[in-house]
Amino acid sequence: MSNNVLSPQEIMTLSPIIPVIEIEDVSQSIDLANALIAGGINVLEITLRTPAAMDAISLLAKEVPSAVVGAGTVLNPNDLAKVRDAGASFAISPGCTDSLLQSAKDINFPLIPGVSTGSEIMNGLDLGYTHFKLFPATSVGGIPLLKSFSGPFQQAKFCPTGGINENNYLDFLALENVLCAGGSWVAPTKLVKSGDFNKITEITASALAKFKN
Repeated sequence: MSNNVLSPQEIMTLSPIIPVIEIEDVSQSIDLANALIAGGINVLEITLRTPAAMDAISLLAKEVPSAVVGAGTVLNPNDLAKVRDAGASFAISPGCTDSLLQSAKDINFPLIPGVSTGSEIMNGLDLGYTHFKLFPATSVGGIPLLKSFSGPFQQAKFCPTGGINENNYLDFLALENVLCAGGSWVAPTKLVKSGDFNKITEITASALAKFKN
């Protein structure tokens, strides 16, 4: 079952950066989590893009209690139930449907739904959601769009994901309605595959240091 239930606000303020992680080899998941934690990030989004993802979520939830493990690429209520049962602490979706939003409410499971339009934000607000993932962030308008959203949707907070990297994450994090940014650049699949976890720790620590300065 899931860990203690955190609110989306709590999840999105655990770290200014949420690593978006693809796990292809479950045996590397603990080393990767420990590398990110050593660099200062303990909130992890394991995307359901690989066959190993669900097993990795389950393993990390059991073996790395200091990590707050979430599932990304959650598309429907069935995915939501599976990640909850695997031990995930939260879910992130690339879009939003009424069935997914309502299902998360019904089972009291933290969901950060993906949005890219004002209509989707309004729909989420109607269902009690105030924390969203802007996706794919740079493709749908990026910083100018988030600035535009800040007027009519003053209660909405965002985690932009999609096209966020070491060159632009600080610009996104400077916005008042952005609590964190999601990206794969702190845990590149290439470094995970090669087992260069010290480099991942170095990248993570450097990214956080630049934000704090």
